[in-house]
Amino acid sequence: MQLDDLDFADDLVLLSHMQQQMQEKTNSVAATLAVVGLNIHNGESKIVQYNTTCTNQMTLDGEALRDVRSFTFLGSIIDERGGPDADVNARIGKA
Repeated sequence: MQLDDLDFADDLVLLSHMQQQMQEKTNSVAATLAVVGLNIHNGESKIVQYNTTCTNQMTLDGEALRDVRSFTFLGSIIDERGGPDADVNARIGKA
């Protein structure tokens, strides 16, 4: 089984093995949202690249999306190394 996205209320995480596929997914989601009068806020959108040598910039409506090393989704840290280490360490630090 392959996980392609994680959705919750007004948050969405898209997952992909290839940059071109990710760009297509991003464009598709933006187009689908536009049909119902919604949009993706570029300033709130982030890209985390894991285990890649691809240097192509991801865009949304012609604007470059921000590359980050990690972000938090539903209280869990997702980072460029993959795996649970950053999240587990943060939770241990809070205990």
